[in-house]
Amino acid sequence: MSLPLLFGANVDPLWQPADAPLRQALAAESLGLELITIQDHPYQAAFHDTWTLLTYLAARTDRITFVPTVASLPLRPPAILAKSAASLHLLTGGRLQLGLGSGAFWDAIAAMGGPRRTPGEAVDALVEAIDVIRAMWSGQRAVRTDGTSYRVAGVHPGPTPGPGLGLWLGAYGPRTLALTGQRADGWLPSHAYLPLDRLSEASARIDAAAHRAGRDPSLIRKVYNIAGHISDTSSSSPFTGTARQWADQLAAAADDGMNAFVYWPAADHDTQIARFATEIVPAARQLLARP
Repeated sequence: MSLPLLFGANVDPLWQPADAPLRQALAAESLGLELITIQDHPYQAAFHDTWTLLTYLAARTDRITFVPTVASLPLRPPAILAKSAASLHLLTGGRLQLGLGSGAFWDAIAAMGGPRRTPGEAVDALVEAIDVIRAMWSGQRAVRTDGTSYRVAGVHPGPTPGPGLGLWLGAYGPRTLALTGQRADGWLPSHAYLPLDRLSEASARIDAAAHRAGRDPSLIRKVYNIAGHISDTSSSSPFTGTARQWADQLAAAADDGMNAFVYWPAADHDTQIARFATEIVPAARQLLARP
């Protein structure tokens, strides 16, 4: 058993021009894409609050699934985040997945009143946050978790989400890759930080950790975030050439275990997403359907 291929578009949470996020979300849905990702950097003055924006966009669309990529854990307490995600998952008929990251840009996080953590502390806090989120989604009458950064003490969780709500991690290092395989439902790496020549090794680390935990790695959603440009001329750089080159590169990433792809256009968002949906997605699906 394996998961179906998914394709999506990133929508930046810019508040100027005011109509851009909604226009882009509606276009992605009308083009038949399955996912919309929205980055979460609350300290960016040019950005809306991501959770508010994705809730608004989810209410204005009918079919497409939304993913914060990834929610900034240091600025979003996990018990509240779990409740928010469960609520929106139910209200949208299952059109939300919770992307979560351990944090980055610590000066900016501290400027907003968040904690400043070392890399090791950030991963420790992520482990505790997963405990909290899973407990909040458990449907039990009262739950407790222990932790240094995050804990709950006899909270009555609710609402209980449907079984389709997953926890997808932005992971790159050995500890977080292992954590993804052991405890997460999905993985959200970006090509800018994990190029094609390193993808296979990272994906294999997740699979190995899943096997050790008694889980089926083929059921982990692996989403490759790709910033690039679709051109009419060939290029030696990945994800900057023709539609045929893109399709071949997506097929190579699928061979390394990826089963979803989200495009982050470097420029000319509307035209580039349309080309991705109408030229690259069909070609990639055709390549990957061959025995």
